[in-house]
Amino acid sequence: MLLHTIVLIAHVGIALLIIGLVLLQRGKGADAGTGFGAGASGTVFGARGSATFFSRATGVLATLFFVTSLALAYLATQRTAPTSLLDGAPVEQTAPQPQTQTQITTPPAAETPPAAEDERPPLQSPAQPNE
Repeated sequence: MLLHTIVLIAHVGIALLIIGLVLLQRGKGADAGTGFGAGASGTVFGARGSATFFSRATGVLATLFFVTSLALAYLATQRTAPTSLLDGAPVEQTAPQPQTQTQITTPPAAETPPAAEDERPPLQSPAQPNE
């Protein structure tokens, strides 16, 4: 599990570096501008320009990306998936409660039936005066 996480983080980091390198590279059409003085900015990385450096760095990162892709595929096949949702759930183990020998249980109290109609006092309306 830890190795899978490390390889996944490296894989994402390599992918981001590849994206950055591709965005920094000049297109093939940019070489046409060198005849008009636009090629002077390309000499920062050497006489041949940045094409060699960026091309090699992209190739190395692409190889590393391919290797991490294969490693992630291999690690995914080695993981055992739980057969049910409850297999992955943490189990709480509690200590059993000690049983005492003198436990006395009383049956639940029986409910008293409601009073019959004739045992209830008659209702008086508030509009009628008491006699």
